[in-house]
Amino acid sequence: MRKLSAAIKVDPAAGISGGEVAVEYSLASNEASNKATIKFADRPAHAVAQGTHRALVLVPEVKESGQIDVAVEDQPDGTSLGRARFMMGKKLAGNVHPVANPAFDPRDGSLFVTRSGSRGEHVPISMFRIDRDGTIEEFSGDIMNPTSIAFDRAGRMFVTSRFDGSVNRITSVREVVAFAADLGIATGIAFNREGEMFVGDRSGTIYRVNEIGEAKPWAQHEPSVSAYHLAFGPDDALYVTGPTVSSLIPSHVLMKTDTQLRFTTG
Repeated sequence: MRKLSAAIKVDPAAGISGGEVAVEYSLASNEASNKATIKFADRPAHAVAQGTHRALVLVPEVKESGQIDVAVEDQPDGTSLGRARFMMGKKLAGNVHPVANPAFDPRDGSLFVTRSGSRGEHVPISMFRIDRDGTIEEFSGDIMNPTSIAFDRAGRMFVTSRFDGSVNRITSVREVVAFAADLGIATGIAFNREGEMFVGDRSGTIYRVNEIGEAKPWAQHEPSVSAYHLAFGPDDALYVTGPTVSSLIPSHVLMKTDTQLRFTTG
């Protein structure tokens, strides 16, 4: 007799087509698992590995976006043996090259993304603006290898360039103004609660940049083999994530206290 618990679990609970997720359940035997199909909104998923309690599957192409059903069904009669909810992402743009993070304009909710290109490559349009309705607009081609985008508390837009290690401010009339320089291979950028700017150099330095663009080294970490990302959490810690030359240190947490700089990995 085949048996599956009524509740199944999908981890992670959100993704896009082609992503790999784990589906947890409880079947009575390997024979039963071989006959079970996992479907996302009625589209069968390809199983990379499947057993009596867990399967690794690739999220299939589905028309729907937002919350969809994931079901484990018993072949061939299609009986549902368990269901879960999954947040399906929607494709907004293609043919872009977002090396690091995009960013939302706090004033109107529009999304800015890059077509960064290879280092030293000039592309005619290197930044795009996506309206809340999904309309894509060519925004600028004036920054070589734009990498990471962030908005400060005043709603001003800043963009790093890994080509020349700079930070540039883009004005409301789309004029590019140099803000900070000599930041190595500048990648991630983030602002803390006080409005201070932090910029990551792929070589392993994180700079703190003041309001007039003066930069000082703030922390050191392992060099990254490509661009990495910065973000401040609700605990006021600076989180750094990205590929490094060591598979044992996939991410970092940098926290500045009143008396010392604490560096932890995890």
